[in-house]
Amino acid sequence: MARRARVAYPGRVLSPATPSPDHIVIGGGVVGAATARTLASHGERVLLVEQHARGHDHGSSHGASRIFRMGYSEPDYVALAQRAWDAWADLEAASGRTLLDRTGTVDHGRPADVDAIAAALAQAGVPVERLTVEEAAARWPGIAFEGSVLAHASAGRIRSADTIEALLDLAAGDGTELRFGRRVVALDDQGTTATVHLDDGTAVTTPSVVAAVGSWATPLVGELFARRGAGLPAVRVTQEQPAHFPSHLPDEAWPSFVHHLLDGGDVYGLLTPGEGVKVGFHGSGPVVDPDDRDRTPVAAEVERLQAYVARFVPGVDASAPAMISCLYDNSPGDDFVLDRRGPLTVATGFSGHGFKFAPVLGELLADLATGGAPLPRFALPTS
Repeated sequence: MARRARVAYPGRVLSPATPSPDHIVIGGGVVGAATARTLASHGERVLLVEQHARGHDHGSSHGASRIFRMGYSEPDYVALAQRAWDAWADLEAASGRTLLDRTGTVDHGRPADVDAIAAALAQAGVPVERLTVEEAAARWPGIAFEGSVLAHASAGRIRSADTIEALLDLAAGDGTELRFGRRVVALDDQGTTATVHLDDGTAVTTPSVVAAVGSWATPLVGELFARRGAGLPAVRVTQEQPAHFPSHLPDEAWPSFVHHLLDGGDVYGLLTPGEGVKVGFHGSGPVVDPDDRDRTPVAAEVERLQAYVARFVPGVDASAPAMISCLYDNSPGDDFVLDRRGPLTVATGFSGHGFKFAPVLGELLADLATGGAPLPRFALPTS
């Protein structure tokens, strides 16, 4: 991993008299923050290290908004989303902040996909509403619909930047040491412990390291997991380029939405208050090195997005996109990777749909780090 200059942020530094942490969480995005918060709330001593500044925009967690929805065709993910729905309410209560605006969501497009989502939600007892294209257009005039249409109310818009701050504040309040601007330059697996070497020359040994690093998982822990007979899947890191478009409509006119295009692929959208309606193609960006990308929009893709918006999102000005650059860490089947070997726990493969599960992911990773078993769907194969 390339060494780069980082901004140093003051914080409590472990002295020889300070007990070593029970866990080091690497990564200060939403998954790392949620994991540190959960561990600390259980009385564990936690050190969180992040190579970038607090609230940085280099990874997958930045920005003001994300979609929350239960609209999956797989029962495992619907059940996890139901658990997350309750966990968001608990997080709001613990932090005293509003983090999830309950706007509802609508899926439309490919009938087979929409039908599969409807069936999975019905099986889980999630109330849904089927609409015609005309009924949907009358209710949400900012969106042009095609194919089948499905709405469900237990969904909305996550205040993502506020969420990360809430989680970090809660973690710190329970004793977590937060170190920003500190890059991990080496990680040693010593059997029952691991040593994390930082770019300021310090090294900390602990019985548990949680690498909640998403796009950086393979270069950081891939070889260590392979040595333990549990190779990581081929995580494909892509640079996605959604955009905010100015809205012609009041904020309350916008649900979160997903369009399952009739000719293949998916598009998502949601309002970001004060910024416009965010619209983006899902998982279609170019492959990049997360440490070496210029964030320059692909001109042809900008034009494609504008053409899509002009046709299917009439409630915005398609001619005035404010481009966004973010990373996806794509697993081969879009399933998360959450598992542990020895002192090392890894979290990656969120494939552009992990944020909504953040409070639950923190619980799952904290359980792994303290000796629990992984969920089978997210576990690594053993050779």
